[in-house]
Amino acid sequence: MPFSNYQQNQIGSALFTPNSPVIAGEYTEFELIYTAGYFGIDDSGSLKIVWRFASDMAKPQFANPAAPNYVSIAASNAATLDYRFDVKNNIRPWGKTLSIKIVKGYFQKGDQLHIRFGDRRKNSPGIRMQTFCEDAFELKVLVDAFATCDYVELPQSPTLKIIPGKPFRWQAVVPTQRTLNANFNLNLKAEDIWGNPTAPDISSIQLTPNIPVKNLPKTIEWPAGEPVLLLENLQASQTGDLRIEIRDIQQKLLAITNPLRISEETKLQPFWGDMHGQSEETIGSNSIDDYFTFARDRAFLDASCHQGNDFQITNGFWNKLNQTTAAFNQPGKFVTFPGYEYSANTGLGGDHNVLFRTEGEQIHRSSHALIADKSDSATDRYSARELFATLRQREAFIYAHVGGRYADLQHAADQPIDLAVEIHSAWGTFEWLLHDAFDRGLRVGIVANSDGHKGRPGASYPGSSLFGSYGGLTCFLCPELTRSSIFYALKHRHHYATTGTRLLLDTRVENQGRTAIMGDCLSVSDDSVMLKMDLLTKSPIEQVDIFNGKKCIDSWQPECGKTSRRIKLLWEGAEYRGRGRETVWDGELAISDNEILATTPVNFWNPERPLIQANTQQIHWQSITTGGLAGCEMLLRSAKSGYLTLETPLIRAKIPVDELTGTAKTFFAGGLGRQLKIFRIPEKNPTVSLRLEREIQLNHKKENPIYIRIRLADGHLAWSSPIYITTTEK
Repeated sequence: MPFSNYQQNQIGSALFTPNSPVIAGEYTEFELIYTAGYFGIDDSGSLKIVWRFASDMAKPQFANPAAPNYVSIAASNAATLDYRFDVKNNIRPWGKTLSIKIVKGYFQKGDQLHIRFGDRRKNSPGIRMQTFCEDAFELKVLVDAFATCDYVELPQSPTLKIIPGKPFRWQAVVPTQRTLNANFNLNLKAEDIWGNPTAPDISSIQLTPNIPVKNLPKTIEWPAGEPVLLLENLQASQTGDLRIEIRDIQQKLLAITNPLRISEETKLQPFWGDMHGQSEETIGSNSIDDYFTFARDRAFLDASCHQGNDFQITNGFWNKLNQTTAAFNQPGKFVTFPGYEYSANTGLGGDHNVLFRTEGEQIHRSSHALIADKSDSATDRYSARELFATLRQREAFIYAHVGGRYADLQHAADQPIDLAVEIHSAWGTFEWLLHDAFDRGLRVGIVANSDGHKGRPGASYPGSSLFGSYGGLTCFLCPELTRSSIFYALKHRHHYATTGTRLLLDTRVENQGRTAIMGDCLSVSDDSVMLKMDLLTKSPIEQVDIFNGKKCIDSWQPECGKTSRRIKLLWEGAEYRGRGRETVWDGELAISDNEILATTPVNFWNPERPLIQANTQQIHWQSITTGGLAGCEMLLRSAKSGYLTLETPLIRAKIPVDELTGTAKTFFAGGLGRQLKIFRIPEKNPTVSLRLEREIQLNHKKENPIYIRIRLADGHLAWSSPIYITTTEK
């Protein structure tokens, strides 16, 4: 137990009133009433009201009773109280802490403390509830009854149920590639504004494919009260790139599926996974059973893994985790792996994710910091170097990860381990981690995951918190959906990563009749090789960059003349590598001698931090980045007239509209890749399918990691794992 249980049954009780369900992300009011037990609370004693780190319920304020998130606190016996809120002032995962101290007086048995969250009595709209659903949103009450600062947890904590709001968007998911006449599923889902699956108020939908699909009804009834609809055993009856439109009975377009390539044959199929997230047993929310159920039935993943911080994983939970992955693993349908997040201090190697091939493996923690039973401390590996040495001969795979801590790859430089770098998660985008691997001569694959803490693996919206991005996905190229196939794909780097979108990507190198796909190693005697790329996307393709290591050696963009009236503004980057990397880009843009006819936000994931077009002359926004990118598109009245005046905390600029081209005008802002770009894009960009061929000149002095980065119009990014090419003497 992380808290004392001394005389626990005599410390008091607490309840919520009202105790009715609360809608995620909405403003509400509820009261927590603490009633003192037999000992009361002595003069200068105190309480802590604590909730989970993962919760993004709004920060309480105590100064303005008419403003949002006002919290009032009063003692029934008129004792004088002092109180404050801290986002991290208690043992994890219960870090969010409201501390209340009795500075004059004391409590006797039966005295009450009234804490009214979102007190509306003086016109506050209430407190904004956390943005994700939870069956039991819990506030723990810790009581220092004897004024010794030894806090005792109440035996029963009050809880609230948090439910989804009204439908805001629709999702339609199909596989990425299948062969002709092979069965596939269509998964449909409605989400509220914060990304929670929610039951739509709709009776039926209409389905229209662009190529014939067997067993696909034209109209189907939506099951009442259900957030998802599954259509199974569909078959495309001709080759091509399939898309299915979903409309309501009034013909309003609700969603379009991701594209599905129907081929005559394929040796490797794309399977999608989110292999990194946590549940309430560590620092996340909702149970581990809920975690895998959501991944399979709400995010429509093919594969998943749970990654709890190791210093919170008791032996009991490690056994439970292994039992759970074994129970959920269904070859051909849904594949799970046991694993954990190795959480060493940054100076000892930092965060790494360990995936085991099968259950029953020994967990080697970075420490027993939050585990009471230290009888197996001898199994700990305090540094990443020690961990790598231990796992070298085991059926394990490692992801280098950037979260609160970041992975320091200098600990991997002399270790022959199987390693991938996670360059995107809900924490942000971290291409510098890939560059670290190149600097150290490591051959790594590229992955992306969510590291979600909100119980939504595979569809991990950041909510209103320090998480700045939508969670990523990894696409594994396998002959079949089994553990063995995915583990083989990991070992051979046959996978690519995205910031959460689903697309088809094939990259390969050809030389003298030989072909290498992404992740392969190839030795050649020539000065160059031919790189081929095949790309199929949902959103229009905006840029494709080809890299040799850290250097961009070629780029593709759609043709864009200076007559296009569509302008794109993007900002990106982070303060630095560690915690506190958030960069604030709140700002505004004004135009003179021209007009802004329309705007489209890019990667504005937090509805509380919007982009707003005030009028035809001005837009303003609130935005943070944690390594990823955000921005907006603008449609101007004139392609050439006027000036754009831009102001953010980091960049101020005045830009003539007629100077803008398809090549970005870039302003650098220090930090870690912080920059702002503005450029012209085509007024219409229909390019959602692209094949490229490029001759790549090789460097004979070192290995050539050749890979591709893609940026889509909707702000999503994708990366192929590198093909590693070495040259030999002719």
